[in-house]
Amino acid sequence: MEGASNGGMLYHEVQESKLCAVHCVNTVLQGPFFSEFDLAALASDLDTKERQMMLQGTAAAAAAAAAAAASSSGDFLSEESHNVSLGGDFSIQVLQKALEVWDLQVIPFACPVAEPAQVDPELENAFICHLHDHWFCIRKVNGEWYNFDSLYAAPQHLSKFYLSAYLDSLKGSGWSIFLVRGNFPKECPIASFEASNGYGQWLSPEDAERITKSCNPTQASQRNNLSQQLPERSLSLDETDMQMLSDMEDEDLKAAIAASLMDTSPAMVSAEASTPHTENKDSQEKTA
Repeated sequence: MEGASNGGMLYHEVQESKLCAVHCVNTVLQGPFFSEFDLAALASDLDTKERQMMLQGTAAAAAAAAAAAASSSGDFLSEESHNVSLGGDFSIQVLQKALEVWDLQVIPFACPVAEPAQVDPELENAFICHLHDHWFCIRKVNGEWYNFDSLYAAPQHLSKFYLSAYLDSLKGSGWSIFLVRGNFPKECPIASFEASNGYGQWLSPEDAERITKSCNPTQASQRNNLSQQLPERSLSLDETDMQMLSDMEDEDLKAAIAASLMDTSPAMVSAEASTPHTENKDSQEKTA
């Protein structure tokens, strides 16, 4: 368990333009450590190194192959950046470079090194999630887990019980998940506190909970707008499922079962759709 940091406060950034990658990195670090200009500089540096590698490969090739390679490298050099899009989305390599500055390592969740985290995710400290140009982090702060999605007005508390089910649900919905390990900053530098980036805020856990409860309808709408972009994936629960959940008193249990039902509901709908067809067929045979 981490020691108390930042006076027990939570650092959260609300979505600004398409800067979710910036918000993701800063909430992993728990402070306004990076701006969009910092990440753009890292992206430019990565692009330069990639172009240099292409040119070095051309120089080492044979004379006949060198001409063709030079042509292909010229095409590479003329292309747009491979690490930042015109819309402002950054590659995972940029996020990795940013976190390496603070001695943090980004590991794909499916990697063998991350197997312990797949079994006991609550023993880790942070996860990065990505899908369709949207980044957000799930972070343990002062021993408690929170979803720092910038589409939310405040970080959402996650119980240890729900954390595993939530990660499984994201993975099943096509999200890329990365584990973050290393020496996380314990305190945000005073200079960073004083330099406001305009979209970051410090909240107590109590304030975060209060804001989350008051904004639940709005946040659900924002998440639904994003989920509509997911191809061939339904994240809705039927009325029966919702009634079952509403009858349960344990909020964490509700959340975990909801995550599970999200993954299984398409199959259930398919099975239910096929049942009446079979019954009608049997009835017709008996009548004949």
